[in-house]
Formats: sequence, C-alpha cells, structure tokens
Amino acid sequence: MHNRALHDILAAFVEEAAWQLAEEVSAGAEVPFELIDQGRASAPLYCYRPQADRFIADHLGLLGRLPSYAAAAQGFAALPNLSAYLVAHGRRTPTPDRRAQANSALEAFLSALWGEATDFVYDHERFEAAFSELEEAVYEGCSLSVVLAPVEGLVIESEEVELGEGLALVRGTSLASTPTDLRGDDYATVAVLHLEGGPGESPGLESAGRRLRRLQTALRLWDDAEPSLAPTAWARTDGGPWMTVPLVTGLRRVDSDCLLSTEEEDQLRAFCSLVARRTPRAGELAWALRRFELGCERSSAWEALTDWLLAGRALLGDPDAPGDELLCRRLASICAAPPEREALTRRLRDTAALERAAVSGHISPDREVEALVEDFGGYLRAILRDVLCGHLDPAVRTLADEILAEAGEPSPA
Repeated sequence: MHNRALHDILAAFVEEAAWQLAEEVSAGAEVPFELIDQGRASAPLYCYRPQADRFIADHLGLLGRLPSYAAAAQGFAALPNLSAYLVAHGRRTPTPDRRAQANSALEAFLSALWGEATDFVYDHERFEAAFSELEEAVYEGCSLSVVLAPVEGLVIESEEVELGEGLALVRGTSLASTPTDLRGDDYATVAVLHLEGGPGESPGLESAGRRLRRLQTALRLWDDAEPSLAPTAWARTDGGPWMTVPLVTGLRRVDSDCLLSTEEEDQLRAFCSLVARRTPRAGELAWALRRFELGCERSSAWEALTDWLLAGRALLGDPDAPGDELLCRRLASICAAPPEREALTRRLRDTAALERAAVSGHISPDREVEALVEDFGGYLRAILRDVLCGHLDPAVRTLADEILAEAGEPSPA
C-alpha cells in the first residue's frame, strides 16, 4: 500500500456512502436494471443486470454532502496520475481542473466497488481490491520513497497521527518494515514521510530534510520536553535497500518525555501546519528561532544560556542600550501579569547575570540555578510559539513597550 492516509479517508467515505445509498433504497428509490439477452436465437434467455453506476451517478449530489466527501475528493486530487485511472474505467478525463477529475474518479471508484450490486454495503475485501486497482493505475511509472526518522522525547497514545501531505507520527511497533536500528523500544515514535515523484522525476528526497526540520521546530515549540529528531534518518525508494540520511541535528538534553494524547492530536496537527507555513526564512524572528533551537541542542543549560539570551536580544533587546535591562523588562511585560511583572523582571536579571559566570567557567552544578535558565528558555519558547501562531504581533519589541506604557511605566526606549 502506497498511500495509507488516502486508504483510511476513502474507507470512511465508502462506509458513509454505503449507509446513505442503502437508506435511499429503503426509502423507495429503485436501482435501474438493464435487460440482457444471454440465450440463442432458438432459445432466448433474458436476465436483468442492475445498473448501480447509474444509481450512484443520480445520487452524487447527495453523496457530495457527506462529511467525509471533501477529504476523499482532496485525497484523490493529490494523486499523481489520476487521468490513467479515469481512462482505465472508460471515462473521459475532464478539464485540467484537478477537483473535477477527483469528483469523476470518486464516482468511478464507487461504481467499480459496487459494480452490479443491488445492495450497498461496505465489504472489506472488495474495497481492498478496488483500492489496489486504484493505486496500480495512479502510481504506474512513479517513484515512491519513504523516510523514517526516530523522534526522541515524544510518546503518542494512538498508533498513528497523520500530520498531512504524506507526513505522520507512527508508533515504531506498528511499522511493517523498518531498518534493524529502529527496532526495540515499544514506545518509540517515528516520523514517517512518504514522497512521490512523477514519471521521470526524482522522488524529492532533497525536500525531506527541510520538512523534517520544520517538524522538529514545531515539536520543540510545542512542549518543554523539547522532542527532537534523531541525528540519522533512513530512506528507501521503490522498495529498495534502506540508506542512512544524516539530519545534522544536535543532541537532545532534556530527559523527560512529552505524551501526545488523542485529544491533542488535532491541535498538534494544526500547529505543525502553522509552523510549516509561517516560519520566516530571514530576519530577526528567523534568527531568534534558530538560536532558540541551538540552545535546545546544547549538552547543558549553561551552554544554552548564551544562545537563548542572543535570541531574546534579537526579539526584545536594544543594540544601542548596554546590558539586558530592556530585554528583561520587555520579556516580563509580555509573559507576566502586572502584579508579578516586577518579580519576573528581577528573576530574568539574575538569569542574564549568569552568562558571565558561564563564560568564565565559574559555575558548579546547581539544580535551582539551572532552573532559572530553563525558565528563561520556556518564556522564549512561549513568545516564539505565539508569534508563529499569530497570537502575538511579530513586532514584539513594540508590543512590549506599549504594554509598559499602558501600565504607566517609563518607556524603555
């Protein structure tokens, strides 16, 4: 099976369509029949063949209002060679409009599924056969690749969490085929990316690293456990041998795990989509986001401190003002309510002052002091997350000054 996501979406639609068509028949709608002569001239023999395809065509408008229809049509529209499937079923390929082709292909699929049936029920074996025929037609001549990247620090409650466009989080034990290095932990989570290349095209493995890094950014912003991809991924094309793909990610420092419950899956799916679409490629926000991620990859909180301070200075500092006083006041104005703002400002000052000790090597293991650094990273994570989600204006420096002005405090600028 090449496209598991489409398989599940289409199965849900077929079940709803079967129920809806059966209801129409129960309400009195009749499936038309065709009279066929199967005998000889001396002994004519007639039989009636149900025309389920005509019945389906007459009720397409009703099926188009089913909740699962839009997702099924969207999945069909994304297939690489949909016209081949339409031609195989004797249908004219509509205009280059992919949505029109998808609608026509959905009708052809239902007709192939129920054929000459007089009752409409979901039959698993018939569905699997029809789906195999669909994939054989649309993927002929295409190159299909899969990339597997272990995700450290993330445990998913479901067997699989679809993130869209061929990307999913999958529990490692549910994967049918994996490299030897990925077997073992029952709770291991793997990012699975499916890539398609048209006839004569490359499978697009060069884009896999970029998409996986975007996923890692989203996961690091999602939870303070900072889930991260392993340094090495695995890829193969058209069922060939597995190859290692270096992702050039740093080590994950945090020991705790993030548990993704089934209730949170839709939120994570939407968040990953926002990060993929709204992450800037240049500018202060892009630079700050990269410095934040570098801090996540340091082996200790002390080493992360400078990265996170640089990210905070890019977003909220002032190059013309010495020290980090403006950074601390502005960060506290956004992250704390007025009664707690002064206390947070003092805490942030203490954190910024630790940088000098870290640089000079005058530090010793102290969990309470390291907690100051981790908290600073948490505030930075919250601001970056809210900016990418659209909850905060990207001009956070101006926003912070406006908040301070409304509170009657002197303008930092």
